[in-house]
Amino acid sequence: MRGFHPNAALPAPPSGERRDWQTLRTLWPYLWAWKWRLVFALVCLLTAKIANVAVPLIFKDIIDVLSVPREQVYLLVPLGLLGAYGLLRFSSALFTELREIIFAKVTQRAQRTIALKVFKHLHSLSLRFHLERQTGGLTRDIERGTRSVGSLISYTIYSILPTLVEISLVMGILIVRYERSFALITVATLAVYVIFTILITNWRTGIRREANELDSAASSRAIDSLINYETVKYFNNERWELERYDEQMRRWEAVQIKAQVTLSYLNLGQALIIAAGVTAIMWRAAEGVATGTMTVGDIVLVNTFLIQIYLPLNHLGVLYREIRQSLTDIERMFALLNQHREVRDRPEAEPLPSGPCALAFSHVQFAYEQNRQILFDIDFEIPAGHTVAVVGHSGSGKSTLSRLLYRFYEVNEGAIRINGSDIRDFTQASLRAAIGIVPQDTVLFNETLFYNIQYGRPDASADEVIAAAKAAHLHNFIARLPLGYDTQVGERGLKLSGGEKQRVAIARALLKNPPILIFDEATSALDSKTEIAIQAELEEAALGRTTLIIAHRLSTIMNADEILVLDAGRIIERGNHRALLNRGGPYAQMWSLQEAGSRVQGSGSSE
Repeated sequence: MRGFHPNAALPAPPSGERRDWQTLRTLWPYLWAWKWRLVFALVCLLTAKIANVAVPLIFKDIIDVLSVPREQVYLLVPLGLLGAYGLLRFSSALFTELREIIFAKVTQRAQRTIALKVFKHLHSLSLRFHLERQTGGLTRDIERGTRSVGSLISYTIYSILPTLVEISLVMGILIVRYERSFALITVATLAVYVIFTILITNWRTGIRREANELDSAASSRAIDSLINYETVKYFNNERWELERYDEQMRRWEAVQIKAQVTLSYLNLGQALIIAAGVTAIMWRAAEGVATGTMTVGDIVLVNTFLIQIYLPLNHLGVLYREIRQSLTDIERMFALLNQHREVRDRPEAEPLPSGPCALAFSHVQFAYEQNRQILFDIDFEIPAGHTVAVVGHSGSGKSTLSRLLYRFYEVNEGAIRINGSDIRDFTQASLRAAIGIVPQDTVLFNETLFYNIQYGRPDASADEVIAAAKAAHLHNFIARLPLGYDTQVGERGLKLSGGEKQRVAIARALLKNPPILIFDEATSALDSKTEIAIQAELEEAALGRTTLIIAHRLSTIMNADEILVLDAGRIIERGNHRALLNRGGPYAQMWSLQEAGSRVQGSGSSE
C-alpha cells in the first residue's frame, strides 16, 4: 500500500472504557496513505455542496421574476438564469459521483489492508490463544470489524462531512441575508437535536454491544455444535444442542427487542425537535412576507434550505448510531491486535541455515499452567540423520515435545537446540520450514485431496504431489474415486476415514521434504496391513533426516537408534529396542502387554 505498513496496535484500554478517538487515530493512516485521492475527494465534496446550496439561490431569483405581472415574464427571465439552474443541478450530481469514484479505492484498500493485518496477527499468536478462543466468535468479530471499516469511512466521508459542509454554507447565507432569528432558531434546533441524539444513542450503545456479544456467543455455539456433528449423533443429543442454542437465542431476542423499542423512542424525539424548529422558522418567514421585508422567493429559499438541512439531519441521527456501532465493531477487531504474542522472534533472530540438523533437548522444563508442570528435566540428543523414539502412557508429555520444537510454546527452563544453537535464535518461519510433522489428529481443509497434499509445499508440481501420495500408499485409493484428486474431503476431512486422513498427512509431510521429521502417533489410525506397508515408507523417508517418533505402538519404533520411555513428564528409561527388552523394565512390560494384546486380537480374527 504505497510503502505504508502500520504495525502499532491500539493500547489496551481500561476495562469498560471506550476508545473511539484512539480507534479513529489508528484508522487514519490507512486513509492518509492515499492522501492525494483523499484531498481530491474532499475538493469534489466541497464543490458539490457549493453547487447544491447555490441551486435554491437561483430558484429564488426565478420565483421573484415570475412574481411580476404576466406580460413582463418572458422579458425578465434571462436564459442565463435557467441555464445556471440546470448547470448547478448537474454539477452537484457530477462532483458527488466523482468523489465516490475517486474515494472507492481508498475505502476498499483500507478494508483489505486492515483485514490482512488482523489475519496475519492471529496466525502469529500462540496455540494457547486459539485453544482458548471459540472460532465462531472470532471470525464473527473479524467479519463485523472489517465490514464496519467500510461503513465508517462511507458514513463520515459520504454523509456526515457533506452534511456539515452544507449546514455551514446555509448558516452563512442565513446570517448574511436575513435577520438573526433565522440563524438562531436553526442553531438552537441543531444543538437540541444533536444533544438529544448523542445522549440517547450513548445509552443505546450498551444495548447494542450486549446484542453483539450474544450474537457472537450464539454463532460460536452453533458452529461448535455443527463441527462436532458426529459426536452429537453418537449421543443422540440433537435436542440438547437445540435447547442450548435456543437459550442463547432467547437472550439475544430479548436484547434485540429492547434495542428496537429504544430506537423508536429516539426517532420520535428527533421528529418532534425537527418539527418544532421548522414550524418556528416558517412562522418567522411568513411574518416577513406579510410585512413586506421578504419576498415570495425568500420564503421558498428558506423553506428549501430547511429541507436541505433537516432531511440529511434526520438521516444524520441514523448515521451517528451506525458510526457508534461501527466504532464498537472496529474497536473489538482492533482489540485482537492487542493480544500478546506469547512467542516472538528475537530482534537478532536469523534464518535457520539449510542442511542436516542435529537436535537436542537440554534440561527442558515446561508447564502449560503454573501449577501443573508437564515436563521435568528432559535431556536427550538426536544426531543429524538419526532417529529417536519417545514412548509412554497417555498424558506423559510426549506430544508436548513436538509443540515445543515447533515453538507453539516457549520452554520454561532449559533449551531446545539445533546444531548447538538455541531455536529461539532462529526465526519461527525458518524453523518451522525445516520441520515436517504427521500429527496424531489430522485435520484437513475443506478442499480437494490434491490441495490438502500440496499444502505441504504449495509450489509443488502435480507429479510431485502424486509421487508423495504413492509413497504414502494413498494413490491407489484416490485413483478409485470418481473425481480422483479433485475429490472434496469435507469440513475437517470428515468425508475420509481416520486412516485415509493420516495417509494424507504422511503424503503432505513427505512432499515438504524437510531435514527434521516428527511422527506423532503417525500410524495410530491405520490397520495392521497398511501400517506395515507405510512403516517401510516412513523408515525410508527418515533416512538421512533427523527424526523424532512419538509412538504408542512399540512395533513401529523397533529400529530407532534410541528409545526414550516417558512417564509423568520424566525420562525413566532410554536405550535401543534390544537393550530395553533385556533390561526388563517399564519398556519391556509395555512390550509384553502389547504382544499379548496382538496375540489375542490375532486369535479372535482367525475364529
